[in-house]
Amino acid sequence: MNIAQHIAVIDELCFRPFPAEHGPSDGGAGGPGHFVAVLETSHGLRGGGQGERAVTVEQYEKGRDALHELLAPRWGATDPWNLQTVLLRTEREEIPEPWAGLSARARVAYLWEAEGTGRWVAVAVADRDEADEVQLLAVVTWTAPP
Repeated sequence: MNIAQHIAVIDELCFRPFPAEHGPSDGGAGGPGHFVAVLETSHGLRGGGQGERAVTVEQYEKGRDALHELLAPRWGATDPWNLQTVLLRTEREEIPEPWAGLSARARVAYLWEAEGTGRWVAVAVADRDEADEVQLLAVVTWTAPP
């Protein structure tokens, strides 16, 4: 895990033009007004091997927390954002992307308004679906969180 590379990706996404259509993008996916970058992935670690999966989740959570420690002096210290509340709201109301998708994949994120860019940045560990790979994600969007 190279935290400096992850910061560089986040910095680049804060200024890169958003794609006009939904689809794959360098190292993740994008759509009108947002990018979801996969910073780390467990490459095939799905389902079984719960002990190994738990170790990977813990490792990626440490990576997420390290990103928070480096980004907090720049954009301000933030408390973890519980995405469960966003997920529950998707049952009753329309939550915009990328927030609806992030809440379906991750439990907790750190969130900042990236000063001077007009964009929001979130870092999270996507581990909610045990049938899917564990991923360390960075989300960059101009859509304010719900």
